[in-house]
Amino acid sequence: MNEYEESRRAFLSKLGLAVGAGTMGAEKLSAKVLNSKEEFPLTNEQQELMDRYEQWMDEFIPVIKDFRANQNDPVAKKRIAELSEQAEVWRPKLNAYMEDDNFARYYATATERMTKAIY
Repeated sequence: MNEYEESRRAFLSKLGLAVGAGTMGAEKLSAKVLNSKEEFPLTNEQQELMDRYEQWMDEFIPVIKDFRANQNDPVAKKRIAELSEQAEVWRPKLNAYMEDDNFARYYATATERMTKAIY
């Protein structure tokens, strides 16, 4: 497990999101992603998954912000559980795609947006 995956796993574990902690592949990725997603061409199937993932992030980010503001918020807790279940459905495909360097870098670049929004 690399440093990026360890720090991501620790963050998500604090939120009780074991599903998110397993989404990173074995590829060594930097915590600072400076590239544009356009630099990493994807197959149509990979792009469809990333489109779904980015829509998921758009829903996830405000819920996490709500949860961080009030960890006792039952609505935020429920929504985190629902979003985690959604992610679990496409996690195996995500893990398989992580074998592709372009996909792994695209994913890291997309995830950087979520990391910046949450902190």
